[in-house]
Amino acid sequence: MSDHHLYGTSTHTAGELARLVGDRLGLVFTELESDYRGAYLLADAPEVRIEIQPNPIPGDDCDDDLYAPDHPTAQVLLLTTTPVPDPTLQARLRALKGLHHFSTDSA
Repeated sequence: MSDHHLYGTSTHTAGELARLVGDRLGLVFTELESDYRGAYLLADAPEVRIEIQPNPIPGDDCDDDLYAPDHPTAQVLLLTTTPVPDPTLQARLRALKGLHHFSTDSA
């Protein structure tokens, strides 16, 4: 089983959000590059994986597509994955001003 959450913001840049989340959770983010997603930031700890990425992602036709098309105003997304639901993590992230929780998917 794993627990996934999607957050978004139009208030913070990806770098600002990485600093805020990193300070709050004691995590370090590494910048990575993906052909599909473009540049994104990753913090991978034993019990949590957090990714920060732009909502607009490079499209095949030179136009940007949205990773989260249901939330077009969110310029930056934060995705969390934990092995089981982690209410403490979610409460700490929801306390960040300008960060909005969009969805949960438990599989």
